[in-house]
Amino acid sequence: MYPAEIVRPMKEELTTIGFEELLSSDAVETALSKPGTALIVVNSVCGCAAANARPAVRMSMNNPKTPDHLFTVFAGVDRDATDAARAKMLPFPPSSPSLALFKDGELVHMIERHHIEGRTADLIAENLAGAFDEFCD
Repeated sequence: MYPAEIVRPMKEELTTIGFEELLSSDAVETALSKPGTALIVVNSVCGCAAANARPAVRMSMNNPKTPDHLFTVFAGVDRDATDAARAKMLPFPPSSPSLALFKDGELVHMIERHHIEGRTADLIAENLAGAFDEFCD
């Protein structure tokens, strides 16, 4: 577990743009039971989350189509919520950061850590925007 004062700014990069923190497994279940599309960001303290994942997510929110619901869990901090979210992302192995798009509770698009590392935030944002165009109304 990381101290709250260390992760707060990393969490706020997403919560200040409308992402809801999911802090329990029940919260994940409730979030993914909502109709429509939902993006879950598995946030992390790693450098690729700071340099690539969070900036890409912020950029992707400028796309004309975006998910109906925006959620985030924090790996290494919100253990129960992260485990529950990752269970919904199967068959993909746990990775953080990662970005998962759901439609009516079903996983429809996944960006794993190995798709984030070494790629620019612009490229990741384009990938997300393409998924939003395909799956979001």
